[in-house]
Amino acid sequence: MRPKVVIIGAGFGGLYAAKTLAKQAVDVLLIDRQNFHTFTPLLYQVATCALDPSDIAYPTRGIFRNKPNVRFLLGEVRAINRADKYITVKTNGQERHERYDYLIVAAGSVTNYFGSRDLARRAFGLKDLNDAVILRNHILKLFERALWTEDPVYRHALTTLVVVGGGPTGLETAGALYELYNHVLREEFSDAQNLTARVVLVEAADHLLGTYPERLQKAAYQQLKSLGVELMLGETVENVTEEGVFLKSGRFIPSCTLVWSAGVKASPTAQMLGVELQRGGRVPVLPTLELPGHDDVYVVGDMAYLEDLHGQPYPMLIPVAKQQGILAARNILCRLKGLELQPFRYHDRGIMATIGRRRAVAWIFYRVQLTGFVAWVAWLGLHLIWLMGFRNQMSVFLNWAWNYLTYDRSVRIILEHRRFDAAISETQIEVRREPVIEG
Repeated sequence: MRPKVVIIGAGFGGLYAAKTLAKQAVDVLLIDRQNFHTFTPLLYQVATCALDPSDIAYPTRGIFRNKPNVRFLLGEVRAINRADKYITVKTNGQERHERYDYLIVAAGSVTNYFGSRDLARRAFGLKDLNDAVILRNHILKLFERALWTEDPVYRHALTTLVVVGGGPTGLETAGALYELYNHVLREEFSDAQNLTARVVLVEAADHLLGTYPERLQKAAYQQLKSLGVELMLGETVENVTEEGVFLKSGRFIPSCTLVWSAGVKASPTAQMLGVELQRGGRVPVLPTLELPGHDDVYVVGDMAYLEDLHGQPYPMLIPVAKQQGILAARNILCRLKGLELQPFRYHDRGIMATIGRRRAVAWIFYRVQLTGFVAWVAWLGLHLIWLMGFRNQMSVFLNWAWNYLTYDRSVRIILEHRRFDAAISETQIEVRREPVIEG
């Protein structure tokens, strides 16, 4: 019987691990709660109507269509039994056990609200496709409501959007929201010419993009300001209510929308491994990505806690997850062949963030610093290359070209799913906010 490798999670770490093991002398079972792989760097563009959800999602089974040794299971992992080497998966309403010879845990990360129930209940995260569709529906409905609201105070709250977090996701979301409201929606309604959105970016530090050089931090600040985004640096959120956002400094922002991009933590799946977790709920691993004391379990991506040569944990970034997924798969093959396992060495090609139309910053190979239009073009090109599937690449390219030439965003459809159940009232259904994933 051939060795069986079970991979939990079809994000970048799990996906590239499965790709590396495809057509090898092992049987692979890839498990995920969704039947598609999401290109998460473009989630904010789905949320701000620039792209359709299907543009950044690709069916997992389609990726491995011609890889007979890779199977996919749609389900949710409920438990990991390391002693008897099996996992428990809930699928189709039932639980089943799947044994493994080797296990790769790549369940990714979730939004970190730092224990605040109010934030978890009222803030909008942006970690998966459901989050993006929910946020898109919300901001479109608020604009429609603002057009017909007589109360100027309430109208101001409806059109004030608060984004928390000065990293790339926060900057990209804030810039895209401002352009959507003030350059697209406002021009579409003849009675909305006097309706102006206020977008506020709140960041706890006194600068943006903490891991970037000072020149790019200042460039990002200036580009956001020139776009029209209001910046509140050195501020943290104290509380959020139906009326708005309270900052620890005592300032109050009347708003109906708070987008939270101020932190992530490892998936709760990490707790199933039964080990002491590190900062952010991450699982400590050996340089070979093995779980200490368990050479049949590997942890990769956002879940893995591994320090670099400078004593800092590797960042929770897509390139890290991708490279770790590949290495974990290769080390499993090395172990099966009796070869020496290789330690993880991160090949970092740089970081970048887009801020809006013709605005971006990029740090290529940590040597070349780009800003403005050139950085924006570099960002577009790189993300098109990374995007999976030729159809998706062409669709995104055409959408970007159309948006650039016309200032238009075609995916402005409010479409929500409501479960019709006699035992559930209409109000209860609305609170659950269950979206339809299109495409």
